[in-house]
Amino acid sequence: MVQNPSKPITLDEFLKLPETKPASEYINGKIIQKPMPQGKHSAIQGEFVPVINSILKPKCAARAFPELRCTFGGRSTVPDIAVFIWSRIPRDENGEIANTFPIFPDWTIEILSPDQNQTKVTKNILHCLKHGTQMGWLIDPSEQTVFVYRPGQETEVFDELDALIPVPSFASELQLTIKDLFSWLL
Repeated sequence: MVQNPSKPITLDEFLKLPETKPASEYINGKIIQKPMPQGKHSAIQGEFVPVINSILKPKCAARAFPELRCTFGGRSTVPDIAVFIWSRIPRDENGEIANTFPIFPDWTIEILSPDQNQTKVTKNILHCLKHGTQMGWLIDPSEQTVFVYRPGQETEVFDELDALIPVPSFASELQLTIKDLFSWLL
């Protein structure tokens, strides 16, 4: 859902609005509500976050967050999974994880829903890369394909069952094939 207020809204004004379910994003002065996740999206997201965290979190290498608002570069978006290198995770005065993340994720992962606009999602990934994100994934469950984006490099397409999907260097212990990823849908 796109909301077009009678006068343009600023990022600061957007951030003061109550959260919506599903989340709304602020892109180019517009409020765009994300579509409600459906079964395949939810299954992949629900499996992937714990897999990432089981490998990277115990070593304090990185941590994955589902549906976390990230505000940077004039946008406020909510990647399906945002992964942050441990030392970059915002902390509050008690050393606990902060409530707001005014920074780009180190790895952004989007899972395409049937009614979701692939161009909008790709633009969000490219925005992240432009501002410092090391890698972006766009997972398309209906095509059982993963698009891998890296700064300054050609997009790679992974759709062969035994293909090992590249991960950022900080996550090198995570070994995942297309077959592994989409087996979460069975």
